[in-house]
This record gives sequence, C-alpha cells and structure tokens, in this order.
Amino acid sequence: MTRIAIGGFLHETNTFAPTKATYDAFVHGGGWPRMEIGASVMKTLRRINVGLAGFIDAAEAERWELVPTIFTAATPCAHVTEDAFERIAKVMVDGIAAAGEIDAVYLDLHGAMVTEHLDDGEGEILSRVRKVIGKDLPLVVSLDLHANVTPEMVEHADALIAYRTYPHVDMAETGRACARHLKLMLETRQRFAKAFRQLPFLIPISWQCTNDQPTRGIYEKLAAVESPAVPTLSFAPGFPAADFPHCAPSVFAYGRTQAAADAAADAIAALIESLENDFDGKIWSPDEGVLHAMELAKTATKPIVIADTQDNPGAGGDSDTTGMLRALVRHKAEAAATGVIYDPEAARAAHAAGEGATVTLALGGRSGIPGDAPYKETFVVEKLSDGNFIAPGPYFGGRVMEMGPSASLRIGDVRAVVASNKTQLADQAMYRFVGIEPTEQKILVNKSSVHFRADFEPIAERLLICAAPGAMPANTADLPWTRLKPGIRVKPNGAPFIPATKSRSTG
Repeated sequence: MTRIAIGGFLHETNTFAPTKATYDAFVHGGGWPRMEIGASVMKTLRRINVGLAGFIDAAEAERWELVPTIFTAATPCAHVTEDAFERIAKVMVDGIAAAGEIDAVYLDLHGAMVTEHLDDGEGEILSRVRKVIGKDLPLVVSLDLHANVTPEMVEHADALIAYRTYPHVDMAETGRACARHLKLMLETRQRFAKAFRQLPFLIPISWQCTNDQPTRGIYEKLAAVESPAVPTLSFAPGFPAADFPHCAPSVFAYGRTQAAADAAADAIAALIESLENDFDGKIWSPDEGVLHAMELAKTATKPIVIADTQDNPGAGGDSDTTGMLRALVRHKAEAAATGVIYDPEAARAAHAAGEGATVTLALGGRSGIPGDAPYKETFVVEKLSDGNFIAPGPYFGGRVMEMGPSASLRIGDVRAVVASNKTQLADQAMYRFVGIEPTEQKILVNKSSVHFRADFEPIAERLLICAAPGAMPANTADLPWTRLKPGIRVKPNGAPFIPATKSRSTG
C-alpha cells in the first residue's frame, strides 16, 4: 500500500502588523481548526474547505495509507514567534522522520510565513523535511494564492500548487490537485522540470480578487495553458505586506521537459506584466464610502456591502479599529451593521450587563494604529452569544467557529458585532450568531478585503472598498518598506524600491 506522510502549518505574515503569532494562537486557530497532532488530524480535517482536508479525501479514494503529523494554523498577523515555529516544525519534521517506510510527503503550507528568526518559514520547513526524506522521495505542497514564493521553496519541493480563487473557495480542491499530481509522479516515476518567475511589481490584495478582471482572465488563461506536457501551473499574486526580498507575485510551472515548463511560465508572466495598468480601482474614505452607501441604499433592494479592508484580520489587522463604526454613527446611517470588532473586555462587559441593558464602553482601538483610538460611547446590548456556531458559507465551508463571548451592541440604528476572538467577517453567519439578519440591513461593513465576497456578493446590491486606519494599507506604496528586492515596483506602475542601506540576510 502507498504510504504518504502528511501535515499542515499555515500562517500569513504581515511584518507591519501589531501582534505576533504565538504558540497559543496556533493552538486556538482563530478561524482555522484548532491544532491537531497525530491521529486526531484525520478526525478534524474532513469535509471542510482546507487543503489538507481535500488531500485526505482524494488519498482515501486512492486507498493510500496516510501518516498524519500535525495540522495547525493561526490568524494572519505579525511574525510567528521563534518559539511557536520551532515547536511546531519539530513535531512535523520528527513525525515524518518517525513515519517509517513512506512513498511521499504532502504538506499544506501557506507560503507567506515570516518568523522572528527566519524570512522564509516555508523554505526552512521544506529544507528540514528534505534532509529527513532524502532527495528522491516526492514532496508535494499546496500553497495559498497569497504565497510569497522563494527560490528555496521551489528547490526543495517537487511541486508547489497554489489556490486559484480569491475568495479562497478552492482550498480543498487544491489539496485534491496535489493528490492528482502526486499520483502522476508515483505512477510515472518522473520528476518534472521546474520553472519559476517572480514579477516586477507588488499587487494590492483588493485587486487580486478572482471574481474580477484582470485576475479572473489570468487564471482562465493559466488553466488553458496546462496540458499533459505541463500538468500543473500556478500564479501566486503574493502577500504584499512582508518586508523581505522575496515578497513578490510569482509564477511556477512543472513540465515534462524544461522547455515546456519555461514556455508556460513565460507566457503567464508576460500576460500578467501586460495587465499592470489594470491592477487598480476606487478606494473610498470612511466618510465618502458611508455617504455613498447611504445614497445607494435609498433605492437599493439589497444591502450595500463595504470592505473595511485596512483592518482585515485576514491580512494582519487586529480587527478592532473604529474608523468605519465612527463614520456610520457620525452620519446617522440606518439599518447598518459592522463586524467583527475584536474586544474581549467589551464582550465581557456586555455579558455582565445582560441583554437589553446599556453599557458605556471604550470599544476597540487598542492596536496602536495611527489615526485610530477606542470609541467611547454608550451602547445597548441587543444580543449575547457564547460565540460557538457553524459558518456554512463557501469560504469557511462548514467550519465550527469559536469566537468566545460575543455580543451585538447598538448605538442609534448602527449595530456592531463584538467578539472575544478574531477572524475576518467572511460568512453571513457571523452576523446571525448575535441576532443580526444581514439580508435585512441597508449597509454592512465587513472587516475583510475579499474573502467576504464569496458569501456576500449574492446578497449585495453593491460592493465598496473603504480605507479607514488599519494595519494593511490598501495602497501598498504606503507601507514603510526597507528590505524588498531592489527595483521591484511598490505598486502597479509605482516607484521602484531603492534600499536605503544594504539589506540584511537571515538564515
């Protein structure tokens, strides 16, 4: 029987964000499943939208025996602590070393992990795994669409295969794609030639959405270029908030010949570069966005949905800034709701007061973001929750959510979802669990950039993007870069990066 060692370790690192990823953050998981080690991985990672879950389904259909090591992930934020990385990597690598006779390894990684002591978390993981398994055993890896792929990652893996949708509704499908490629490798005993190209400009995450052009067309072309000669081809637009030299969009191809891989990678890279002008769009200020939404709502039959993109916890924000809430209240918006505001202290105060009570709070605003501060006001406690519910929409895909003590707080006709744990608001259930019916609101403000679109586009009259103060600037040129690759443009058609001093290197 074919035996495959498997594992998962995912983190998207915003090196400019205020909060680091500790070991406890991986234990809890945020919007991801809790950490599982050994056999329990097989119980939890099933029939949900996660790469490892898709791989498990496909592997069992092939009757492969799986040897699970660990699955863990944490909400995007600043650097993974050295303690967390080393403890988790040790469990994964030691588990593979102890797996006995195996035929291959599959790992579910993100591709944009930066730690306190390493620029390239995934490159280090793959290097350590390769030392354990030797140069001949197949090593296949699924990656997030936002991966900042490095030469070391390409060198140590036999195949890297990235998601093709943003919102990421194909995470599990990417795991299945890895299983198909691994099956091909095992049956043909062929090592595929690799081609890797990094693109010369950063792409802001709001314009990476695959529902819209130009990104949608790029992925359509990518799928058309795949063939028996090039069985897998990926485009990773990258995560443009990691200050290290390999922060960049990339294309990576695997072909039966080097010429075939190179031709496919070059074709997609050239297409992306030709569309540089199109990676841009309208960003509203909080006041402009709220006033425009209120005007649209006068004739709309469905909610106007606004992305509070710069405080997206899926991109490293702490999900507690108050700029959009202030704008809704300042302009007396009607039937408006926003969330999720991460504030355990406010949630505890609401639970202590009880439903129907009024509480005076300094809500949110504790991340130290310039231009933001706690919002001191009196709120009505409309609904309380223990924070446990299922998010059935296409992004979370049925995951059990553990938001901790939570509440709906109202001021005027504006409601805020307040929770004790943070994850981006990407599912309608994240309003409903505290008694807010999203389809009945005129305006919804979601702390998310793009993932919310998977579940909210069907109920939205219009989508707007607003830039209130937050940890993830909508304009990548606004970040205080110091260590990018010299010459890369810091935004589409932007200025080339020129380092002030020689970049340091890390192991």
